Amino acid sequence: MTRALDELLDLLDLERIEQNIFRGRSRSAVVPRVFGGQVAAQALVAAGRTVPDDRTAHSLHSYFLRMGDPGAPIVYSVDRIRDGRSFTTRRVVAVQHGQPIFHLSASFQTHEEGLEHQAAVPDAPDPESLPTAEQMLPRYADRFVDPKVVDRLLEARAAVDLRYADEPPYGTAGSPREPRSQVWFRANGTLADDPLLHVCLATYVSDMTLLDSVLLAHGRGGWAVGDVVGASLDHAMWFHRPFRADEWLLYDQESPSASGGRGLGQARIWTRDGRLAISVIQEGVVRVPR
Repeated sequence: MTRALDELLDLLDLERIEQNIFRGRSRSAVVPRVFGGQVAAQALVAAGRTVPDDRTAHSLHSYFLRMGDPGAPIVYSVDRIRDGRSFTTRRVVAVQHGQPIFHLSASFQTHEEGLEHQAAVPDAPDPESLPTAEQMLPRYADRFVDPKVVDRLLEARAAVDLRYADEPPYGTAGSPREPRSQVWFRANGTLADDPLLHVCLATYVSDMTLLDSVLLAHGRGGWAVGDVVGASLDHAMWFHRPFRADEWLLYDQESPSASGGRGLGQARIWTRDGRLAISVIQEGVVRVPR
C-alpha cells in the first residue's frame, strides 16, 4: 500500500464521538475548499457504521450545501430513519462552524437473488496501455493558470491510479468534442475485504471527473485553465453489483445537458470483466467567468 492510500484510508476512518455522531478531518485539496468526494465518502462511512454488517449500500443521494473549510473538522450526525427486514435507511448531515455543508441519504440492503440484466459494456482501451497521471499531467503545465497545479493534482490523486482513455478537457481546450469521457481507476494498493470500504473509495473517486464531459461539449479546459468556474451541487449513486476498488474500474461518463449555469453528468462504472457495478449522476455549477 502506498503512503498516499494509507493517508486516505486514515481520512475515512472517522472518530466516533457519540453513538450516531462522528468526526472527520480533511486533507489539503487542489482548490481552497473540502473536496466533494471526500465529504461524500466520509458521510457514507458514518452511515455505514450504524448499519448491520449483513447489509451493503445500494444507493446514495446527496446535496452539497456550502463550501467546506479544509482547516476545520467536519461533524457527521446520523439519523436512523428506518430499519426494515430487507432495507435500512440513514440520513447524514455534515456540519462545520455550526452550519450544514452537506446532506446525504443512503440505503442499505440484505443480499437477495432476483432478476438480472445489464446494459452493453462500452468499448475502452486497456488501462495498462494508457499513460499514468505522472506521465500525462506535466505535458499540460503550460496550459494551466498556475503551473504548480500539476504538483497539487498529482498529490491530491496519489492514492488512486486514474488514467484517461482520451485527452482530458484541459488537453483540448478551445476545441469542442463529443460530451463523453472515459477514465480507468483503481486504488494505489490492496484494500481490506470490507465492502463498505470499496464503496466509499469509489464514491471518493466518482467526484473527480464526472463533469469533464460537460466541459468537453463546449471546448472548455476547466478551472485550472481558467475558462470556467464551478462546484458540485448534488450527487447520486446506485451500487448494482459487488466490486473491488483496488481492481481496475472503467468510469464511462457523458453529459446529456447543460443550461442555466448548470451541467449534468451521468456515468456507469464497470468492472474490468464487464459487470455493471455502479451508476452515477451529478449536477454542478458550470459558469463562464465574466
